[in-house]
Amino acid sequence: MLKDKIIQFFSQFENENIENSFPLNYCLPVYHCVSDENLPHLNQIINYKNVKQFEGDLDYLSKYFQFVNWDEFKDFINGNFKPKKKIAFLSFDDGLSEFYNIIVPILERKGIYAINFINPAFIDNKDLMFRSKASLIVNKIKSQPTKNSEISEIISSENHIEEILKIKYENSEKLNQIAEKLDISFDSFLQEQNPYLDLNQLKKLTNKGFGISAHSWDHPLYHNLSLNQQLETTQKTLDYLKENNLLTDSFAFPFTDFGVGKDFFEELFKNENLSCTFGSAGIKTDSFERNYQRIPMETGENAESILKKEISYYKMKRFINKNKIVRK
Repeated sequence: MLKDKIIQFFSQFENENIENSFPLNYCLPVYHCVSDENLPHLNQIINYKNVKQFEGDLDYLSKYFQFVNWDEFKDFINGNFKPKKKIAFLSFDDGLSEFYNIIVPILERKGIYAINFINPAFIDNKDLMFRSKASLIVNKIKSQPTKNSEISEIISSENHIEEILKIKYENSEKLNQIAEKLDISFDSFLQEQNPYLDLNQLKKLTNKGFGISAHSWDHPLYHNLSLNQQLETTQKTLDYLKENNLLTDSFAFPFTDFGVGKDFFEELFKNENLSCTFGSAGIKTDSFERNYQRIPMETGENAESILKKEISYYKMKRFINKNKIVRK
């Protein structure tokens, strides 16, 4: 795309010391997973980093930002915490088991705190997120292409893989139908692979000082939901967290907060316990000041490239007054 080429061009001229050029006083990197393994439930949908790449990102960010924990971040946005330099607050989404097994040991060694925003529908491996189902199906089709004809009655497009990866939350039952045709058992995968954290692990993480907070009940795209549905899935998640003594003062949108109106924020923040919410639109500000945008770090590039591109894009949009999300 032309936009990407322009951003790539201007990012080459960004100052080496991004602490000076970074336009906000906080940096909010977000990941899903870190693994050296080929994970079939993720490899078609998330460009996750391996351990070496992740540690490289952390080391780069640590040069220019001061990593903070959740309490420090809340104090910072309320004006009660004075860092030595611009801050970085690290978060993960979806409650994947690699957070406990791989990521936390790295963070503990480096003295970095993180919060993981979870979907309770998947905790204890009770179900698999619909996008992960699509990933498993695509891997099966690629390994056994002769099976394609068996799903033609469900998928109309000739490009089965492309069509499967486009299936939306509201049509996710199609994925169960396709899996049955291909002899894929999501239940068996969940029991054998344990892709998600369990409640015991969530409590152990909390005891270690890591945060567990809300990411909706089962990962829908919010702008496709009615206001009542948005509020219902959010509150159901917060209720689960409260019942299990986890964090109830934050919420991160699944996928994106694009298209979510101010009515949702006004209703949600009637909950006085809620400190803030998070999107994932990169370096942007928001007309709803308690909604903060995170920077997706799983683009196939390292932290230096991602941040320099984000800075360049922010500067470009500033000229046309488009670097602030306006809620209607």
